[in-house]
Parts: sequence; structure tokens; C-alpha cells
Amino acid sequence: MPRRRGRSLEAEARSARYAALAHGLRRGEWLLTAHHEDDQLETLLLQLLRGAGLAGLAGMPRFAIFEAGYLVRPLLGESRATLEHWLRARGIAWVDDDSNVDERFDRNYLRQRVVPLLRARWPAAAAVAARSAAHLGEARELLEVLAASDLQAGVGVGVDAARLIDLERLCKLTVARQRNLLRYWLRHRGLAMPDAAHLERIRTELPAARRDARPAVRWDGGEVRRFKGRLYALSPAPAASAALATSSASTPQAARNSRAMRPWPWRRQPSFALDGGRGVLRLVADPQGLLAATALPATLRVGMRAGGERLVIESGGPRRALKELLRVAELPPWEREGLPMVYADELVAAGDLFVAAKYRATPGVTPAGERMRLVWEGRFC
Repeated sequence: MPRRRGRSLEAEARSARYAALAHGLRRGEWLLTAHHEDDQLETLLLQLLRGAGLAGLAGMPRFAIFEAGYLVRPLLGESRATLEHWLRARGIAWVDDDSNVDERFDRNYLRQRVVPLLRARWPAAAAVAARSAAHLGEARELLEVLAASDLQAGVGVGVDAARLIDLERLCKLTVARQRNLLRYWLRHRGLAMPDAAHLERIRTELPAARRDARPAVRWDGGEVRRFKGRLYALSPAPAASAALATSSASTPQAARNSRAMRPWPWRRQPSFALDGGRGVLRLVADPQGLLAATALPATLRVGMRAGGERLVIESGGPRRALKELLRVAELPPWEREGLPMVYADELVAAGDLFVAAKYRATPGVTPAGERMRLVWEGRFC
């Protein structure tokens, strides 16, 4: 496995190990590990030497959400010596990993060289460090509550009040609260945490850029972009970018005839996975939905924007350019580029934003049981 830039072999091995464990964990299951008090001391020392903040210095939690289940460390309050004594008294053997004595790795160096010196001077070093980590963990929880409160108080924008950040309101907070909120927001958007330098660039460069600019800060694991006074957190999407770059259709007709168009037998297959990691389209029953199921053919076709698309969105209304509709809707440029197009004989819908009048449900006429809603899940941000 190739090592990512700036990542140690220890970090890469840990990520691979936990990824393998997560793969085998079913929903609601508990993964129990044998981390103990001495491991917590080593973790605290490592984080301290790396200049970590509260999240790192709080060490390993006893209980945490982990992928589809939970990660539990029931032995975190016991020392290694206590556990070894318990095992020996019962004649239970254990296996020592040979790599644990390789002092090229930071944790092993601390374990073999530094921790014994600390214990010689301060025998209760591990217990005291664990107590400090617990105090820091409580402080971290308070900061999480503060960040959540800031989001709910108006800094967060969107249905879940956390999808976007209102930049003007963010800048009214103190610097410390800005950083705290950004860390909380990025973590809850599922992104790898940027280092301090990148976090500071997000906080200072994005607000300071020209009003007409579209600045972005990227790091290994994510990026934040500014558009119309709001911050968007995005996952890396190289596959999606490649898919968009390789599209050769330049007109709506070319798009319909290109290989990029794929059939969607929506009655048998209500979900449609888009190319390039752009998410999933779903047609769901909804009494308030805009689409009339009876107006749709059994098989739709899905492709990407090709440019020049036009559609009538109101019965008897004008035929309008999709480009203009997207501009008025203030859809971010990266979402405009990757917007999925749903076709029958003509354009039915542009993503989950616009539906052609020909396929719309008629209020008071279309039965509630025949109304559908198009949902685009897992888009870029």
C-alpha cells in the first residue's frame, strides 16, 4: 500500500488495521480492544509531542462510535502489569508482536526508552496521565457542545443546520470559537481533520479572497470552498472529476447519443448509482412529490450535463435555459458541472432541482399514490 504524503508508516498501518476491522463489523456490533492504561500514557505522550489539541490530548475514549457499530476499550483503566499478573495466575498465554520492540517507530521508542524512565521517577505516571486525559476529555465535550450551539444559532445553514457555514456569521465569533466550530463542522461532515496550517487558511484566506473569486483550501482528505458567502466542505472526488473530464458530449443531442447515457428501469430499480462517485438518484413515493409516475416511461436514461439544455418548468410557461435556472438557484459551480440529467424522449429532470412541466404532477388531479419525488443522495458536499 503506497504511503500518503506526510503520513508515517505507523499511521498508515493503524488506518489499514482499523479499516479491516470496520469492514467486518456489522451494524450495532461492538468491537472490543485490549488497550490498557500504559497504552493511554504512550498515546498522550505521542500527541503532546505532535502538538495535538484537546481532541488528541484527551487520548483514547473508553467508548466511541465506530463505523456501523461501536469501539469499546474495557481495560483502559488497568495497567499492563495488572493484566499480565492476572493472566499468569490463570496460566493463560499471550502473544507478543515482534514489531513492538522495533525502536524505529515512535510508540515503541517511548515504550522501551522513555516510559521506563518516567516510571522510575514517577511510579504512578500512567494513572496520573489517564486522569489528565479524562479531564481533557470533559473539556473536549464542552467545546463540542459550544460548537453545536454556534451552528444551531445561525452559523450553520441547510436542512440539518450543518451542511454549510455562513461566513459572515462565522467571522463574528471570536477566533478561538471559529477554530472550534470549523473543527467540529469538518469532523461531522465526515472529513479527515486538516492540520493547523490548513485550518488557519480556511479561517483567514477564504473570507479575505475577492468577492468575485471562488477560493478553496485543499488538504489530504478534503477541501473547503467558498461560494456566495458560504463555506462548503467536500470530500475528495478524483473519480468524479475524471468522469466529468472524459465526457465528450457537447450538445444535448450528443449527450443522449453518447455512451455516458445509461438506462434506468426505475420501476424495477428505484435507485440509480451515478458514475464517478457522484452519488445516487432515487425515485421515491411522495404524496407531495412533483413527478407524476404515470407520465414517466418504464425506462429512463441518465447522463451528465452537456450544455445548452432547456426545459419548460411551468405549464404554459417559456422554455428556459438550464444554465440560467441554475444561476438563479445559486447552485455551486461544482454541483452544476456534475448535475445528473434524467431523460425520457426529452429532458425530464435536472438533478433533484427542476422537473419539466410535461412530467409534473397536477395538483388536485394526480392521485397522491401516483406522485413521486426525485432525490439525489451523496452529492459532492
